[in-house]
Amino acid sequence: MYRLALSALGLLAAQAAAQCTREDLTAATDSLLAAQTAGTPSAISPLADTVAYLEAFKTADIATGILSHPLKIDFNRSLLDTTACATYTEIIVTDRAHPYVIGTQMRFLDGKIANISSLVTDQGDWLFNATGTYYWASRENWDPIPEDQRDTREVIQAAADAYADLFNDKSVQVPWGTPCARLEGGAYTGSGSATDRCDVGVPNGVALVNRRYVIDETIGAVDVFIDFATVPDSHEFRVEKGKLRFVHTITVMGG
Repeated sequence: MYRLALSALGLLAAQAAAQCTREDLTAATDSLLAAQTAGTPSAISPLADTVAYLEAFKTADIATGILSHPLKIDFNRSLLDTTACATYTEIIVTDRAHPYVIGTQMRFLDGKIANISSLVTDQGDWLFNATGTYYWASRENWDPIPEDQRDTREVIQAAADAYADLFNDKSVQVPWGTPCARLEGGAYTGSGSATDRCDVGVPNGVALVNRRYVIDETIGAVDVFIDFATVPDSHEFRVEKGKLRFVHTITVMGG
């Protein structure tokens, strides 16, 4: 029986500063994928004695949430943050009976998973189209960046923050890459060409607040869980040489 607690993420981050290895974090994300495939939440490992479980940023029951539903996963990618002891996993399910796009952050305390937070999108959520999401996501290159070309976590986070700040302040200078493509729901701003842009369709006067980061320098990526006005949102970025290359968004409209 799981005991659920809404832990303060700031405290978790401070206490989780203990060393985490990519191997340990990979094993944890593998267990998440196995649990989702089988519909067996208890397959996630290693779990802390007390686990905060959230969906759409609200406390939920892990025993009856999305993890209790067996899903055939068509695509997944995980970010591994060995500094903050955290992971982010993007999951795409194209099953016509019930497609999903899911983003999950997991945070660790003393080497065990203490916080699992998922954004679960399906029909009716912002620009939802799992087939389109799969098509474009599976064609992008998020391979590890050569070690001598990797950006620092500060540079990666700064690129993500500049993008998010732009929504409320058009004077912010964003390090747009060329090319750059944004996958928003199933809609894509690019075509795979050298001139693709992702600096289009950015609204104004919207504060993106309460940002929670998972940063992976090895693949030059960061995921940010955000309160997008009043709705739960994830923005994931691939950064190459300090410039934005890819942006993926997940937005839960019913959150």
